[in-house]
Amino acid sequence: MYKLIRSLLPVIAALFAATAGAQNADWKSTVEPLEGDTYRIVLEASIPAPYHMYDMGPYEGGPNATAIVFTPGEGVTLEGGVEQLTTPDRHYDKTFEMEIGTFAGKARFAQRVKLSVPESSVKAQIEWMLCDDTSCMPPDDTELTIAIPAGAAPGNTAATAPAESEKAPAAEVAPVQKDVAGGGSLWALIIEAILWGFAALLTPCVFPMVPMTVSFFMKSAGSPAMGRIRAGAYGFFIVALYTLPIAAIILITRTLGGDTVTADIFNWLATHWLPNVLFFLVFMVFAASFFGAFEITMPSWMVNKSDSKADSKGLAGIFFMALTLVLVSFSCTGPIVGSVLIKSTAGEFWTPIITMLAFSLAFALPFTLFAFFPAMLKKLPKSGGWLNSVKVVLGFIEVALGMKFLSVADQTYHWGLLDREIYLAVWIVTFSLLGLYLLGKIKFAHDSDTPYLGVGRLALAIITFSFVVYLIPGMWGAPLKGLSGYLPPLHTQDFVIGQGAPATTGGETRMMLTVDGRKPKHSEFLHLPHGLEGFFDLKEAEAYAAKVGKPLFIDFTGHGCVNCREMEARVWSDPQVLNILRNDYVIVALFSDDKKVLPEDEWVTTDSGKVLKSLGKINSHYALKTFGVNAQPYYVLQGRGGKELVPPRGYDLSIPGFVEFLRSGVEAYNNQQ
Repeated sequence: MYKLIRSLLPVIAALFAATAGAQNADWKSTVEPLEGDTYRIVLEASIPAPYHMYDMGPYEGGPNATAIVFTPGEGVTLEGGVEQLTTPDRHYDKTFEMEIGTFAGKARFAQRVKLSVPESSVKAQIEWMLCDDTSCMPPDDTELTIAIPAGAAPGNTAATAPAESEKAPAAEVAPVQKDVAGGGSLWALIIEAILWGFAALLTPCVFPMVPMTVSFFMKSAGSPAMGRIRAGAYGFFIVALYTLPIAAIILITRTLGGDTVTADIFNWLATHWLPNVLFFLVFMVFAASFFGAFEITMPSWMVNKSDSKADSKGLAGIFFMALTLVLVSFSCTGPIVGSVLIKSTAGEFWTPIITMLAFSLAFALPFTLFAFFPAMLKKLPKSGGWLNSVKVVLGFIEVALGMKFLSVADQTYHWGLLDREIYLAVWIVTFSLLGLYLLGKIKFAHDSDTPYLGVGRLALAIITFSFVVYLIPGMWGAPLKGLSGYLPPLHTQDFVIGQGAPATTGGETRMMLTVDGRKPKHSEFLHLPHGLEGFFDLKEAEAYAAKVGKPLFIDFTGHGCVNCREMEARVWSDPQVLNILRNDYVIVALFSDDKKVLPEDEWVTTDSGKVLKSLGKINSHYALKTFGVNAQPYYVLQGRGGKELVPPRGYDLSIPGFVEFLRSGVEAYNNQQ
């Protein structure tokens, strides 16, 4: 078993690596000796199809040109500048209204150096951006260390781009939040998916399948080696049945419609009222089922047909055994799978596949182990009343989680139905009832008698009531930073202690005036957090920034963006950050999921001829077209003439890093003068 797991680890690692880097440029370096002590460093970029990379420009107000900066080591002198060995394809670009040059497939650059010591090294800092015919990827960067002369330091003759973990820290060039959320949030989603996968084993629909699994594999004839192969195949089929359908949907939409279509689908799922209200109702129905109101099962003909096929020999029988498990367990794993997927569909196309893979690996692992070692079944507790208790607890959690979907629709369409205090009231009541249930004060139809309170239930009750106590101050305006990503914004609070009106400290934007003396566009329904003044239209903000002589802080955000709320609650709330934002910047928040339909003269027509009418779609199109991003949060510091002051920043909870990011933008703006 150990050998099997160890052999699978490289495969799993390769899958993660492939999804992370399959669409990026790969850089390598070589050193060519010239005359005497002169050498030529050659950098070569391998550009994946169908993408292209821009040449070195420069392009003022245009695309992100490739930038290469060489830093010589001791005893090394740079001779001349960087040469483009590959001739770029030059053409007039209608979007940028200028002539630009691009590379496809390969691009080679060179730098001559002179060496006055036996050996040394040169560092090459490279920045580039890949685009296809419809969209651009976020700008990327890497650093190579090249030994001079080649061979002086083993492994440096052909240096390749470092791994993600070896790149500059987020405080220097923060990664774009891809789903949802930057690198850190992806790992958080993976860990959450793994925990849900293990938790699903304890549900009443899944746990009884364990004896069925053991019985199936104990009856199987053959050698021990064949038994291990069959058990491994069983685990593989479980993972495939959960992962491949979502992967197929994503890949088909991406192939037929491109990145923009896939992004539109996920944006629709994450922000449109119809799927969000539907998910809310589904969660409530599943919660009622978990409470014992009725049973939700797959159609009996489907389960029976799959079960009958499981008696066949060979891999076909194992496949149908796995299919039976997935179908029978649907009523318990369905809402869990839905919750995992919806959390990961905020922009990054690979994230839903990775999180579903993580969930299914964790879910399949126990069944695979039982298939390997059927005797382990004897050590498991028998199914009974404790399983129904698990089901009821999940029902309460379903009610709490389902509110998030209704909240997203409410914020996106400005219905005003689910203000923050109403949302908190539902959570407080829900978790209070859960605590009473754990103490045995509430009993449902299928619950067994509990003559005494176990230590485990008491511990869970203490945790639950402690959580309720934490929630209660939120009814009077406490920020509840630990839950900021899941609660409605504080500006929706009707009452904050010490104030008779909605809280300006919580998020109501004080109405500043535009250059024309009017209130900012959309300020009647959009707000900034922490009483900050700002704009919600880029042109208005740019005009005002030029008037007052301040740099522009562009906040690409969204109503349904969990990480945006977390950044605002945990980073923006810092006194240093607030002081810089309030005094040194003009802020503009561009919501990518707002459904407000703009007047016809503000509609935008894309290059493909699609007409964008809503505020959110127009902002999302601008972010993708200008910066190559389709996920939030994403922060851009802009100076005079629309020039980026420093590399943009994504989701990163480092307060010192964010302060440095803001200060470096102010410094770069002052240097423009």
